[in-house]
Amino acid sequence: MKKQLLLFISILFITSCGVKQTRNLLTSGNYDEAIDNAIYNLRSNKDKKGNQDYVYLLEEAFAKAKERDLNSLNLLEQEKNPLNLEKIFNTYALLNNRQEKIKPLLPLKFLKEGKNAKFPFDNYNKQIAESKTALSKFLYANSVALLKSSDKMQIRKAYDDLEYLNQINPNYSNSLQLQQEALNKGRYYVNVALRNQTNMVIPVALQNDLLDFNTFGMNDKWTVYHNTFQNQVHYDYQIIVNFKAINITPEQIKEKEFVKEKIIKDGLKDLLDKNGKQVKDSLGKVIKVDNLKTIVIRIREFNQFKACQINANVDYIDYKNKQLLQSFPLASESVFRNDYATYKGDKRATEEAYYSYFNRKLVPFPSNEQMVYNTGEDLKLRLKDIFTKNKFSN
Repeated sequence: MKKQLLLFISILFITSCGVKQTRNLLTSGNYDEAIDNAIYNLRSNKDKKGNQDYVYLLEEAFAKAKERDLNSLNLLEQEKNPLNLEKIFNTYALLNNRQEKIKPLLPLKFLKEGKNAKFPFDNYNKQIAESKTALSKFLYANSVALLKSSDKMQIRKAYDDLEYLNQINPNYSNSLQLQQEALNKGRYYVNVALRNQTNMVIPVALQNDLLDFNTFGMNDKWTVYHNTFQNQVHYDYQIIVNFKAINITPEQIKEKEFVKEKIIKDGLKDLLDKNGKQVKDSLGKVIKVDNLKTIVIRIREFNQFKACQINANVDYIDYKNKQLLQSFPLASESVFRNDYATYKGDKRATEEAYYSYFNRKLVPFPSNEQMVYNTGEDLKLRLKDIFTKNKFSN
């Protein structure tokens, strides 16, 4: 009984909160949100006595929303401003959609009064069709005019208008072809090239990796990067990665030798007195003590080392007038290192962490070309960072 009472109180609390929220939405002018709240709560049990408040709120919110929208339409249509066409079309669509949301719930009854709530519906099909036609004509004509501009931002506005046109009126005239035209004209086309101003060869694989913009994820709707020049494309910008210097150190093997000692426990031995005789306990047994001894290891440690450093500039150039817009330094380094060791003596005299050095050995040094390529792995990340932080304005 107690659990049922608590459940009833909880439901009552939730319901009262929902009604209060819906009423607040209504009084603050958020009519459609109030309508959605009321519909949501009435959908499960519209004839429930506890849901009566939602019926009153829904009737009032619908009437006020309709009145507001019709007044707005009256003003918009009198102004005869083509810029109002989208608002007019959307308002008629809203009026119709609002009715369609309520229709499945009808009839909704006022239980106390014994009558149905009133929702005066109208047929807006004609107004929707006429406003959509007018808006479609305006969007199409405006897009055609914008496409004649040399300003890419204006052309992108044409693209957005045509995209919206194709949403409300698919395949209107040749709008799909015009939208593709706007996409092509509104894009920035960027040519990216590498220049090697060093006296070393840059591996072809590295050049291909640095110019693979699919892995960089750089291409987007409004910016297209080409790593090979295409004659039919009118480029807006060029990015040149200028390799200024590639420095590779000589192959080095450093060697050092050192000795380590350690005292370890090596079993047990008899305890002897100063005369060399065994010492016994009270039971006559010989006392045993740790047998300590010193062990020695002689280690020869070898360190292989080779490093490569690449210095470059990333130049952003206005392709049409060949002016340098920005230049960013680009540097990267890779290091080859191999440490190993040999020993004589007892390896227990050194730390266990050092044992792995004894399992290694001399390995061939990577070639200069491989060092340059290895450096390029880090170079790609740094280059991508420059591209990402310095995208062309969208």
